[in-house]
Amino acid sequence: MTKDMLSSQLNDLVIGIDHVALAVEDIDASITWYTKALGFSLLDRSDISGDHSSMVYAVLKCGSSTIVLVQGTSPESQVSKFIETFGTGMHHIALAVSDLDAALARVSVAGGHTDTPIIADEGIRQTFLHRDPATGIRIELIERKDAPFSENNVEGLFRALEEKNLY
Repeated sequence: MTKDMLSSQLNDLVIGIDHVALAVEDIDASITWYTKALGFSLLDRSDISGDHSSMVYAVLKCGSSTIVLVQGTSPESQVSKFIETFGTGMHHIALAVSDLDAALARVSVAGGHTDTPIIADEGIRQTFLHRDPATGIRIELIERKDAPFSENNVEGLFRALEEKNLY
């Protein structure tokens, strides 16, 4: 099976962009920009802690577009390490898939792999793929069944990356 064939096969599983996550240094200023200047609504803001570090995140929505802002709360935070390495900006893109298991099987055949286990909560399953070394962008694959963001899943993904010292 060629990569072109795999690519076209994945097309039937990717149903859109679920969200884009942006690493920021000042989440309050970023929330203000996106809400006041661009018309996004703040849906959720929460602190997530791992064993050694933490972050704060905010979910914003405008029309069908969802942006998640992430900020490390200390230099040890994986978000802070990301910013130190890649700068502020695109942290990851979450692709919505209709069948996470099938999508992961196809990614695996194409030579890709995950950096986290599948983290699941009611109506939502997600995992992070290995970061693209050329761009620094991480792809998240997410399968939702009419479920909102899950703080349990966000914490699970954060802890899984922290455990491997990945950012």
